Amino acid sequence: MPVPPHETADCGDWPWWQGPEEAGWHPGPLAELRREAAAGDTAALMVVADGRVLHAQGAVDRRFNVHSIRKSLLSALVGIHVAAGRIELEATLAQLGIDDALGLTEREKLATVLDLLCARSGVFHPSGYESPWMLSIKPARHSAGPGTTWCYNNWDFNALGSVFRHCTGADIFEDFAARIGAPCGLSDFSPARDGTLVSLPDSRHPAYPFRMTARDLARVGQMMLDGGRAAGRQVVPADWVAASVAPVSEAGYRGAYGYMWWVERAGLLFPGLLVPPGSFAAIGVRGHVLLVMPALRAVVVHRVDSDREGPSVSLGRFGRLLSLLLAAAPR
Repeated sequence: MPVPPHETADCGDWPWWQGPEEAGWHPGPLAELRREAAAGDTAALMVVADGRVLHAQGAVDRRFNVHSIRKSLLSALVGIHVAAGRIELEATLAQLGIDDALGLTEREKLATVLDLLCARSGVFHPSGYESPWMLSIKPARHSAGPGTTWCYNNWDFNALGSVFRHCTGADIFEDFAARIGAPCGLSDFSPARDGTLVSLPDSRHPAYPFRMTARDLARVGQMMLDGGRAAGRQVVPADWVAASVAPVSEAGYRGAYGYMWWVERAGLLFPGLLVPPGSFAAIGVRGHVLLVMPALRAVVVHRVDSDREGPSVSLGRFGRLLSLLLAAAPR
C-alpha cells in the first residue's frame, strides 16, 4: 500500500536529527520526497545521514524479502572468511569439487571464486530464482570462457553460496547473524525465521533469500559506509569493503559491478540522474534498494511490499525519488 504522508516510522533505536536543517539538509525537497513516495508503491523509505535518521516513512520495521540484496550480504560475509583463510579467491570450481545437475565442462570448472563474486564465471548452466531481465540477458551456454565476460547471472551467485558452505561449514544465515548482524546491532533479523535455502529444479545450488527490515538494512549500509566498522570494531575488513565496491565490470547505464555490489561509474547507477562519486548499491527486483553515498555520508533504504502481487517501483521511479533527495543535500 502507498505510504501515508503523515505516518510515523518506527526506526527502533536509531538516533534522529531534530530536523533536516540541523543536519545541513534542505526541508523543501524532503517534503516533496515524502509526497512522491506516498503516491507510489513505496512501502518503506529510510535515509540516514552521518549516522542519524534524516527521513523515514512507512513500514521500516517490517521484514520483506530483500531479493537480490542477498548477494551483497553474502559478499560481505565472504570477505570475512577470505581474510581468515577459509575461502581462497583463486580456487577453481574443479579444486572445490563444484559441479551441477547437467555437469560442468573442464573449461567451466576453471572459473574461480573471484569469478563468481564478480559475475564473470562464464558458466551459464540453468539456475533459477531469476527475474525476467536476468533471463533475457543470459547468454548461450559455453559462449564465454571463465573471467572473460560479465553477466549478472544467478548461477554464479547461487554457486557462491554453495562454495561458502563448502569452505566454511557454516550456515549462511546463522553466520550472517553472528558475524555481521550482532556487531552491527541488527534488531529484527532472526536466522531461523528470516533465512531460507530455496531448492531449484534445474540446479544443485539453492538460492538463499533473506527477509529483513529497512532499519536493519540501514545498519548494514552504515557499516559499509564506515569502511566495515560498527560499534568500534572492524566487522568486515576495510580492504575488502574497498575492493567490493570498485568498478570491476562496466554495466552500461547501470554503472558498474564489483563484488556483488552495483557501483557508480561516471555518475551512472540509476536512470535519469547522476549520483555522487563513490556511490554503491545493493538492488533487488521490484524496487528494493540499499544505497550508500559516501560523498554525502548517507545511506538510503527503499522497500516495496513484494509479498503481494503488483506493487513495484522501477529503477527509473526510484531515480526520481533519489533526485529529490539529492536536491535536499547540503550544497
